[in-house]
Amino acid sequence: MLLGNPQRRYFLDIDTGSDLTWIQCDAPCSSCAKGANPLYKPTKVNIVASGDSMCMEVQKNQKPQICETCQQCDYEIEYADHSSSLGVLAKDKLHLVTPNGSITNLDVVFGCAYDQQGILLNTLSKTDGILGLSKAKVSLPSQLASKGIINNVVGHCLATDVASGGYMFLGDDFVPNWGMSWVPMLGSPLIEFYHTQLVKINYGSSSLSLGAKDTDKARVVFDSGSSYTYFTKQSYAELVSSLSEVSELGFIQDASDPTLPVCWRAPFPIRTIMDVKKYFKTLTLQFGSKWWIISKKFHIPPEGYLIISFPVMQKEGNACLGILDGSNVHDGSTFILGDISLRGQLVVYDNEKQKIGWGPSGCGKPSRFKSLPFFEG
Repeated sequence: MLLGNPQRRYFLDIDTGSDLTWIQCDAPCSSCAKGANPLYKPTKVNIVASGDSMCMEVQKNQKPQICETCQQCDYEIEYADHSSSLGVLAKDKLHLVTPNGSITNLDVVFGCAYDQQGILLNTLSKTDGILGLSKAKVSLPSQLASKGIINNVVGHCLATDVASGGYMFLGDDFVPNWGMSWVPMLGSPLIEFYHTQLVKINYGSSSLSLGAKDTDKARVVFDSGSSYTYFTKQSYAELVSSLSEVSELGFIQDASDPTLPVCWRAPFPIRTIMDVKKYFKTLTLQFGSKWWIISKKFHIPPEGYLIISFPVMQKEGNACLGILDGSNVHDGSTFILGDISLRGQLVVYDNEKQKIGWGPSGCGKPSRFKSLPFFEG
């Protein structure tokens, strides 16, 4: 995104699971990664006051502020992996380029982040911060919608091949009129995540337990900011058990990857997912009804849950499960669809009509170019 006057560019991770957009900031910075671009440098005029409505929105779920007399608006964000970002709220000009080439400049509120901790620092080598796209009032789409710039709709399409990039859009002008499956968002005044209700999950033709307290249904969060997908403890255990059938084909479990606990070494060289895809089955998430014909289905093929990991000093890779045990994430009874499982799909979050939609896509450029704003990677 292009920010400030004069404008400077910043690369951000698109995160539908985050409320606040933040950029690493020289305020000064006490703990920042090198980042892709120079740190944002605020002036006094950029700092948002503690009495601002956006400050109250950001701080409503945080611990009471120690400094009651501070003029600035402090915040702290903690992520599921226990990484954190500390900073102050700032306001500056966002430059949006429309498809017809015109430019719109408007004030947006974002985080000036001067203290990052945890593995978050590792991900900031190619980016400068996070683009918050949740339902919260402080998220970028909600801010743009409140100014009448867009309808509050977010869409992203991440190519299956990471090198191919993809696109995202804000507003409803790029939402296809057909070819999409739609399910209602679950509403909750305290939860800003994009989540809906899951009624059934299958690995191939085998049904997996939802593992939730109410066994008839479970919640699913769509979170583009999560690298991996998370299942409930029971569902994860049943999936791993079902996947063990590949051992009959000569696959041997390998524990050399410290991040991904379930990996297999194949009886042949593995260099890409396509080398092993045929030995694994598709995961199918069902929404709306347990009846197959009338339900809405989200299919996750093997390339949507497998990662090829290359052990140190080896040219041949292992096939690793990119789905993790979500016992300690959220409330432990929620499924999280992360980046890996959202690829190859156009996913749309319609906050106006309170629904989530998806449809298979190669994630080239969108077919409609009616209005702003549009981001491409």
